[in-house]
Amino acid sequence: MAAYIFRRILYLIPTFFGATFLAFLIIQMAPGDYLTQLELDPKVTPETIARLRAQFGLDRPIYEQYLLWMNNLLHLNLGYSFAYQAPVLEVIWPRVVNSMVIVIPSTLLLYLVAIPIGVYGAVRPYSLGDRILSFLAYVGLSVPSFFLALIAIYILLQIKFKTGVLLFPVSGMTSSGFEQMPPLKQWLDIAWHAVVPILVATANDIAGLSRLMRGQMLEVLGQDYIRTARAKGLAERLVLYKHAFRNAVIPFVATLGGLLPSLISGAGFVEVVMAWPGITPFLLDAIASQDLYVIAGFLTVSLVLLMVGNLISDLLLAWVDPRIRYE
Repeated sequence: MAAYIFRRILYLIPTFFGATFLAFLIIQMAPGDYLTQLELDPKVTPETIARLRAQFGLDRPIYEQYLLWMNNLLHLNLGYSFAYQAPVLEVIWPRVVNSMVIVIPSTLLLYLVAIPIGVYGAVRPYSLGDRILSFLAYVGLSVPSFFLALIAIYILLQIKFKTGVLLFPVSGMTSSGFEQMPPLKQWLDIAWHAVVPILVATANDIAGLSRLMRGQMLEVLGQDYIRTARAKGLAERLVLYKHAFRNAVIPFVATLGGLLPSLISGAGFVEVVMAWPGITPFLLDAIASQDLYVIAGFLTVSLVLLMVGNLISDLLLAWVDPRIRYE
């Protein structure tokens, strides 16, 4: 077991350097940079631009810039944000925390709802309940998350216009006067604002995950060893949850590798539509302003989490599936 983990970590080292260099190269292929835009400001002199390029090594070849950036990275320095004029880590971290307020409850809710729905559909295929859930799943799959967020905003505003009551906020993360609230009320205020983004971010994924779970369970329930287990007189609950469910859940364990980066990447366009100050709007602003080190820092953190997640996923797969061995 220890040798297996050690070998997997060794494999991750060249992957990390190769992936970060490729990402750095792609970022550099974009025409211009943040300082190029700064050249258009008549208040900034060419001498200042040249000094900044030399200070941050932007006047060097790409491979030297990469080595300089990697040297800083090994000292836990993700670089400097030109747009915010602050270290990248200080700029990114508050946005990551904001995104996790949505993503962590959304992920938990997703698995708690989607897996039982998928199991129900597989155990009672083509029943009325399965057909209704399948219809809702197809609707969920066909509606993009940002459009679902717009529908939620429209419904909440219609309710407010007709009743005068705003059930949940339609944008932002806090109410006015948030700074003057006591700590408990601040937490409750953030939770109140997070309800709709969490539900919207979850609803879109439930459809796909529940359909996948239903398909896996149906395939496993048709296997010979399941029929053998039933023929031996085992209780149906034991057949379903000890023999069928354990094998059907293997693809979900394999996808856990992407769970950690999804925690940091935020709720995507739901954050943009609902003006939630998470990582996605922040990253889009960084791309628009060509804030090089913010983009590279975000990609690096996501890459590290993806590799760690895949390592954990491989270990869990070996534990769940007896056909996989550590050797």
